[in-house]
Amino acid sequence: MVLPESVVVCECWARDGLQSIPKVIRTEQKVQMINRTIAAGVKKLEVTSFSHPKLLPQFADCVEVLKAIDRRPDVSYVVLMPNEKGFARFAACHAEGYGADEIILMISASEAHNLVNFRLSHDDAKRSHTAVMKRAHEIGVRIIGCAGTVYGCPVAGDVSMADVIDIVRFYLDHGAHAIMLGDTTGAANPVQVRDRVGALRALFPRVEFIAHFHDTRGNGVVNSVAALELGLRYVDTSLGAIGGQPATGANKYQFGFTGNTSTEDLVCLLKEMGVETGIDIAALIENGKRAEEIIGQRLRSNVLRSGPVIHSPKAYDPQAEVPTEAAVAR
Repeated sequence: MVLPESVVVCECWARDGLQSIPKVIRTEQKVQMINRTIAAGVKKLEVTSFSHPKLLPQFADCVEVLKAIDRRPDVSYVVLMPNEKGFARFAACHAEGYGADEIILMISASEAHNLVNFRLSHDDAKRSHTAVMKRAHEIGVRIIGCAGTVYGCPVAGDVSMADVIDIVRFYLDHGAHAIMLGDTTGAANPVQVRDRVGALRALFPRVEFIAHFHDTRGNGVVNSVAALELGLRYVDTSLGAIGGQPATGANKYQFGFTGNTSTEDLVCLLKEMGVETGIDIAALIENGKRAEEIIGQRLRSNVLRSGPVIHSPKAYDPQAEVPTEAAVAR
């Protein structure tokens, strides 16, 4: 298995990252972080969600965010689209010139999870998403079809490959231009990734798949690398590894850590392995520090603490005092 020469890293902090944060982040702070992300060289990023503001007050300002963020022609702006009502609001933004390039629609391969998370059966979700995709095609917006719980479900347990294929095929049949494979609560391992992604690429050889791994059990980076070794060129991450189950007030189906693969950790690892992302690592680390300030808590990026690997000699004073064992003990 050979890694690609370059990878497109989609930064999800402003959407999938913030959806699990109970503290509502101010609009101007979201805009600042999105603009800093673009300035750091990220070419694709999730910017907001059109989920109902009563369910996810974090995104009640979705229209204001879209109006205020910097726009560059070489950057793809992505929003989450929950349903037809959300799309109607989005279409109004699009008509006014401040929409997005791509929308994400998601159905969990596990119907039990879809019922808990979206309160929809597979049939009901497909009917709703069919209508949304028809309208998206009419206004020229690209569609990312996301199959959730591809590697396992926190409600129902193991998920059959047949159920995953069913959701993937549904989105492709309705014109999705890419398919996101969601490890919704971090159940995946590299062996499973190779099996499932390999099978899907064999079935759908011309489809652009997106690797989207959560770091619930600390496996986000290794699973992302396993997917990239299979030929995937797109991968989702979030500054500080934040994200996960939306903070809707509903009963929790996943306890303990949630969150996406850490952007800082994966980008730095890819750099070490010779894979180009186009992202300025120094700027990325500064963005991670700013993300911690905005959220008001320490996040789970390792590189934010250690810094990138040092390859050149580093100046230091050999006469500087070395802490004694007693001093360290204190």
